[in-house]
Amino acid sequence: MKAVVVGAGVIGAACARALAQAGIAVTVLERGAAASGTSAACEGNLLVSDKSPGPELELALFSTRRWGVVAAELADELGAGFPSIEYDRKGGLVVCCAAAGATALQDLGNRQRACGVLVERLHPAEARVLEPDLTGDVVAAAYYPQDAQLQPTAATEALLASARRAGAQVFTGEEVIGPRRRADGTLCGVATRSGGYDADIVVNCAGPWAGAVATSLGVELPVLPRRGMILVTTRMPPRIRHKVYGDDYVNATQSADAMLQTSTVVESTAAGTVLIGSSRERVGLDPRTDMAVAAQIARKAVALFPFLAETTVLRSYAGFRPYMPDHLPVIGPDPRLPGLYHVAGHEGAGIGLSIASADLLLAQVTGSSMPYDGTPFAVDRPSLAIHLQRAA
Repeated sequence: MKAVVVGAGVIGAACARALAQAGIAVTVLERGAAASGTSAACEGNLLVSDKSPGPELELALFSTRRWGVVAAELADELGAGFPSIEYDRKGGLVVCCAAAGATALQDLGNRQRACGVLVERLHPAEARVLEPDLTGDVVAAAYYPQDAQLQPTAATEALLASARRAGAQVFTGEEVIGPRRRADGTLCGVATRSGGYDADIVVNCAGPWAGAVATSLGVELPVLPRRGMILVTTRMPPRIRHKVYGDDYVNATQSADAMLQTSTVVESTAAGTVLIGSSRERVGLDPRTDMAVAAQIARKAVALFPFLAETTVLRSYAGFRPYMPDHLPVIGPDPRLPGLYHVAGHEGAGIGLSIASADLLLAQVTGSSMPYDGTPFAVDRPSLAIHLQRAA
């Protein structure tokens, strides 16, 4: 079997690795450079704490277990000479500074716990033991030991390197512009600006551009770019030990609002910088950063960690999350065009959910047993039907 994977971000890299290791001849096509889109403009989060009970949380719990295995596999396979993916199960700390949010935080934790999430309700004093520089305004907190972080660009490159070792070919600067079809109309490859590639299946892993790729192949998919900004400080001795975010972050991830939303997310990196986020707004594919948004993010971060007021911001960047209107990724075959698969629409959770998504794709392609129920992520699921009708 031959497969073309469109997109060399973390989703495409994970899918390419899974398919290639199963003996499928994989060709990865990326219009830019590998790991140059969303995978290079995010925080590298592997989170269960920000997921409400439902299919996405089940996917996140499965992927969290799988990432621990895959991180070890990549280290063994690629050796010490390959850059570390900096996998760190550091845990997440969710804090609330207003009494009105404390009940909601506790309720979410109780419902997550019933689904298998490890969550510890903390007194504010206990939260400051975990994070001594945390503001004294915290009134409630919850600790999630399963939350982790990795370096997203390094992880994407490592997955691609592993896929290459299994026989995959990766071509960058190669844009897909249309389908190749058999006489009966079924898909048999893709056309590119330099020619084309034959394939038995085509896997659309183009992130925020997955909608455009789908359109070029003859179907519609309502993936929309959602811009987010992150600030990066200069390097400093470690003072933030976990991923720390405000209780408003969960609401922002689940919001359908196209207007600007900001919430507080702060964490250190292995390099010694601090990443400060985050924002969400639907402004198309406008890559410009906005200093008014940056100022709003910075003010909220300082409210959480007052010492950051004396810290220098080295740079800021914006990236695009692949937003789906029902907040669930699409993973699986497209019944409208046999031979086409989508693995897209993970919004801000693509790094964390990449391995589990690739596992499900592999099971669907090879007919092996499903690692979990993929029905909620099908293209033709009921919650997406109205959006597909609008897009058609």
